[in-house]
Amino acid sequence: MLSSVTFTDNDVQEIAFERLPFDHPLYILYSSGTTGAPKCITHGAGGTLLQHLKELVLHINLRRQDRLCYYTTCGWMMWNWMVSSLATGCALVLYEGSPFHPGPGALFDLVDELKISVLGVGAKLIASWEKAGLVPRESHELNSLVTLLSTGSPLAPASFDYVYRDIKQNLCLSSIAGGTDIVSCFLSGCPILPVYRGELQCAGLGMDVRVLREDGSEADTGETGELCCARPFPATPVGFWGDDGDRRYHAAYFEKFPGFWAHGDHVRRTEHGGYVIEGRSDATLNPGGVRIGTAEIYRQVETLEEVLESLCVGQDRDDDQRVVLFVRLREGIELDEELEARIRRTIREKTTPRHVPSKIIQVADIPRTISGKIVELAVREVIHGRPVANVDALANPEALE
Repeated sequence: MLSSVTFTDNDVQEIAFERLPFDHPLYILYSSGTTGAPKCITHGAGGTLLQHLKELVLHINLRRQDRLCYYTTCGWMMWNWMVSSLATGCALVLYEGSPFHPGPGALFDLVDELKISVLGVGAKLIASWEKAGLVPRESHELNSLVTLLSTGSPLAPASFDYVYRDIKQNLCLSSIAGGTDIVSCFLSGCPILPVYRGELQCAGLGMDVRVLREDGSEADTGETGELCCARPFPATPVGFWGDDGDRRYHAAYFEKFPGFWAHGDHVRRTEHGGYVIEGRSDATLNPGGVRIGTAEIYRQVETLEEVLESLCVGQDRDDDQRVVLFVRLREGIELDEELEARIRRTIREKTTPRHVPSKIIQVADIPRTISGKIVELAVREVIHGRPVANVDALANPEALE
């Protein structure tokens, strides 16, 4: 049931506007903090607004007549990003609660009822819609919907297939990527570029994005490297709150590749000029000295009907590293020899033998942050017998047991 509030002239009060510096602190956003104390990332007012308007107006094509809904909590940077859309004059639709209540099509009910034109969600929700057997094109009109945004984790190629097959064909599906660190995107969508299966469409306007090898040289097209930025951009943080001399700030982003912002994602540039994110660089697997992005494994495992979600980490063992895969299965399904063999076969056939996990373990739940991201690093600490530095950052810390 939707509720509305009516304001009268008696409620209107004069608003006092104070002139402040361009870099005056606007937001302090906190990193997930699953491996230590969270970073207190301080964003300036002017740069944040410029960056957001660039993304909203030019990359998303958001206009005054649009209605935008991004399914997010107030603790995720997408909330801050969404709030800035008010500067375009568009209307916001806010949603609190489960996107599966009273059924898996709850957000599509909103699209039809309130004529939402731009809908944003986490990549995991799109996968969950498919797992639930939801086919919105058969159950909803969706005439108003022109753009579907996805972020939070890499959007699997199979999810691209699902969107255009079962949601809507005449739709711009934009997988975007950035983070709390820049309260915006390095890689974004574009309404005048093609959408290629499994790819983020382009680098953000004015973002000097580079893909660097470990030695700092630039990677070739199709080669995986670290997502970096070579020049300042409007949403570069003004620093970390309470960081005297900006020591932590510089160590976090500029120490690995001097002169470059190192974002911590492994990515490769495609022949189309798009990008594919392979996972966090600090969670990269390294069995037998071969570097593997966890997203490469997730893309294959989660195509299986029985698997709801998965988490993959590397475990140090006998002077090497073995790949350990945790899977959460549909209710009533047990990980037997047949399913385990099918998981291994799927990974081997679609990737390489190096990607095949040494251990596959069924778990009741996958640990995640309050904003819904799975926490590979915390799991890696647990299986090595090391304490997790900040369990309070987790929405379901009991899953670590």
